[in-house]
Formats: sequence, structure tokens, C-alpha cells
Amino acid sequence: MTRALNRVQAATGVSLAFGGAVLDQGDVQLRYFAGPTAGALTGVTLKVNEGLGGRSVALMRPIALRDYFESDRITHRYDPLIRVEGLRSLVAIPIIIARRPVAILYGAFRGVQVVGDRIQDTIAQEARALEHELVVRSAIVTREPVPEQTRLHEEIRSAHNQLRLLSRTITEPELRDAIEKIARRLARVDAPTTSTLAPLTAREVDVVSLAATGMANRQIATTLGLSLHTVKSYMKTTMSKLHAGTRLEAVVNARRAGIIP
Repeated sequence: MTRALNRVQAATGVSLAFGGAVLDQGDVQLRYFAGPTAGALTGVTLKVNEGLGGRSVALMRPIALRDYFESDRITHRYDPLIRVEGLRSLVAIPIIIARRPVAILYGAFRGVQVVGDRIQDTIAQEARALEHELVVRSAIVTREPVPEQTRLHEEIRSAHNQLRLLSRTITEPELRDAIEKIARRLARVDAPTTSTLAPLTAREVDVVSLAATGMANRQIATTLGLSLHTVKSYMKTTMSKLHAGTRLEAVVNARRAGIIP
């Protein structure tokens, strides 16, 4: 994890990147740091649902806070420790394997600023890389192959994106509708919840599907043949419908709702 945190700090310029393991009872123990630290957080165990990390782990979704101390999205049990470190703007992203949080990564600034999509995407990419590394390491230790379910999920996501992009090239309505119906079936595979969210348009699904692959807005615009402004508009509407404060949270909520696989 230390190498991942070093990469996060180098790529994003956060004041402090840190993380830790999720214990059996759901608490988080902070163990790894990249960047100058006062030591107030080293070895601290965060209770589940408490503070930013505890809340992120409990919800199994990323949370970004522009001002930690002013946020009403978390409890403030650990405010004294955060003050000692001088941190203000933070993001926490859980590492999840087999629907269970096993670790968490943070990026933090010593000053109030928006933790933007680029920073969140960078940390999310490191989180996904760690997820894969941990799965492979577990398979090696137990002398078992990488779980088939993990491989199948990646294949399903890839097929879903390819089908949606293919449907945009089809002019015959019935064939296009048939392809989109198959894509929707793939999106609902193993969906953990029944969605009560406002339905997304086809373009909004395209945008959030590509965002889930790690594409930035400009890359999405190029792939879909749209302007950057149009993609940003779609993303803003999509985030609103999914009750998401960030692109990453939109992806998580879309997957939970069975909108994308």
C-alpha cells in the first residue's frame, strides 16, 4: 500500500496520502502514510461509521469533503486528530473485495479546496489496482486460481461497454433496441439492490459507463463523438439523478442500481 500512496501523492499533489486495513469488526486501522505527518493518525483505529473513513467503509462508497470540519455527512469524533495534522479537504475510497471492504485509501490537503475528479480518479485507479493485487496474492497463498467471478465481472463490464458503443452505430431501430436490451440485461447481473433512482437516458448511461472505465471527460467526448461541454452536461445531470456528489460516487451508485455492471 505504501507504493500506491506514494504514487497518489506524486500524481495528485495531495498534502498527505494515507490508508489502512479494515479489521474483522469493520473498524479501520491507519498504518500507511506518504507525505509529511505530525503522527497524530499513525496506528489509530477508527470505529465503523465514525469519521470519514469509518463512514466510507460502512457505506462501501467513496466520500469527498471540501471542508472536513464543516461537513454534516460524517461524525466528528476524530476532529482533534485531523486538526493536529492540519488537514481540511479529504477524500476516502474503500478497497472492496467480494463485496467486503478490506482497506481504504485517503487523499488530503492542508487547506480548503475541491477534491476534483482527476484526484479522485487517480486514487480510485490505485484502489482498483490494490484490489486486483490482493485477490491475486490471496490466490497464490491458497494455491487457487483467481476467482472466476472476478474475471467474469470484468468480462461483463467490457461487453456492456462494447454493446453500448456498437448500438450507437446502428441505424436500424429494432436492431439497435435489441442490442441495448442485451446491454441492460448485462448491467443487472448480480445487482445488489432494486433501483428507486430516476431513470437515466441512453447517453447518460453511455457517459457513466465510460467513466467507470477510468476515462476522463475529454476521453469520453472523443469516444462518443460529443463536445466536452456536452459530456460535462450529461455528467452533471447523471450525478444529480444518482444522488452523487462526485463522478466516482455516480459510478458506484449506478452499479448498485443495476444501471451498469
